Amino acid sequence: MPYTVTTELIIRLFVAAVLGGLLGLEREMHGRPAGLRTHLLVSLGAAAFMVVSPLVAGAGKMLVGDPGRIAAQIVTGIGFLGAGAILKEGVNIRGLTTAACLWIAAAIGMTAGAGYYAVALLTSGITLCALTLLPYLERLLKKHSYRVLEISSDLSMDVEAVISAIRAQRAIVLRCDMDRDYGGGVLKTTLLLRLFHNGVTDKRAHGIVDAIERLNIKVDRIVWRGP
Repeated sequence: MPYTVTTELIIRLFVAAVLGGLLGLEREMHGRPAGLRTHLLVSLGAAAFMVVSPLVAGAGKMLVGDPGRIAAQIVTGIGFLGAGAILKEGVNIRGLTTAACLWIAAAIGMTAGAGYYAVALLTSGITLCALTLLPYLERLLKKHSYRVLEISSDLSMDVEAVISAIRAQRAIVLRCDMDRDYGGGVLKTTLLLRLFHNGVTDKRAHGIVDAIERLNIKVDRIVWRGP
């Protein structure tokens, strides 16, 4: 099937590259590994596939193919690229937003490549608003977070008094594990806490630890960490 490079084709690829690049620029400004170039290339590549799909499908003289097959493979294949952006650091997982952004970049490229500019622009606008404005809204919303508090002391420590002091700081004690070493005279208490808060979770750590210190009990070590 003969074809020519038309102005419409150039516009489709250019729009996909620009819109995908805008998403990547936002990720680049936040120091994410998949940034400007990655998102631009994903969006541009998806647009190119969408442009080529009907050409490939109509290339045969005797058999007409399905123009949606290449587009369907984009939806499947981009998931592998997004999975590579997800990193696990201890108990924390990073890169989920970047992976979703790559997925959206592919969708924007597909819509631009198909010639649906309004859909591509609207999708880009909503995505940029979600990336730039929603983080401020999330800071205002209260949410649950979980932390582990480890206390090493002598065997005479009053665990109930410690739990009461923690509850007075508006933290919920979900579990209490105790390891009593009679030979060494050490009591290790591990508490799983649930905090309902907005903002930075660990800013509550100082108040809770300070409340324990005010009990005038002999504590050798206090450790505050994630679950």
